[in-house]
Order: sequence, then C-alpha cells, then structure tokens
Amino acid sequence: MPLTDVEIKKAKYSREDGKPERLTDAGGMYLELSASGGKWWRWKYRFAGKEKRLSLGRYPDVSLKAAREKRDEAKRLLASQC
Repeated sequence: MPLTDVEIKKAKYSREDGKPERLTDAGGMYLELSASGGKWWRWKYRFAGKEKRLSLGRYPDVSLKAAREKRDEAKRLLASQC
C-alpha cells in the first residue's frame, strides 16, 4: 500500500543493527530511514539488466508528492532511452 504523509511524519528508525530501514511506497520508490535520523527518497529500478538506485531528495525538503513526480519523470526519461 502506498505511503501517506501521516505515516512519513511519524516514521522513526527502529533497527538495532544500524542498517538503513525502508518504507516502501509504489513503483519502486521508498523512503530510507537512517540511524542518524535522516529520511531520503530513493527509487529502485533496472537498467541494462542491472539494479540501480536513484536518490530523489531528502524529506521534508522533497515532499511525498514531489518525490512521486520526480520518480515518474525519471521513469519517462528511462523509457525514452530504451
């Protein structure tokens, strides 16, 4: 199920091993939570058979809506290159 603004605002890092935590949205996009408290938008995709990751910005500087728009634009660019 896609993320909501309320879920994102309430999201807190909860892992004990120090590794990044992911909250998935849709279309390969997720919010990565770090142990230091940072929240970054990422988009995971495949290009030329390899898994890639694109940073879409830091939350709250980049809102959920803006991150989705950036993801969609990146998808269009990727599709035009294939």
